[in-house]
Amino acid sequence: MRKSKIVYKPVGMAVGALSGMVAGALFKQVWKALRHEAAAPDATDEDRTWREVLLAAALQGALFAAVKAAVDRAGATTVRRLTGTWPG
Repeated sequence: MRKSKIVYKPVGMAVGALSGMVAGALFKQVWKALRHEAAAPDATDEDRTWREVLLAAALQGALFAAVKAAVDRAGATTVRRLTGTWPG
């Protein structure tokens, strides 16, 4: 295993946790802007329709994946700039 990959692991984990928090906050803001509601529906909310629940889940998943990919890519690029090698 390359040294840059070993060094990147703990950094990647910390940045991944941070990206989850950022994605969660982003999702709340997007949902509020789209539906004018403070909270998105849970799958077990009896008063919500299937459409609302599935839309919220799909939007949340897409935002989490996009934020994670952007943060991972930025982290790997930074490691290459600092060490000269790609961590992957």
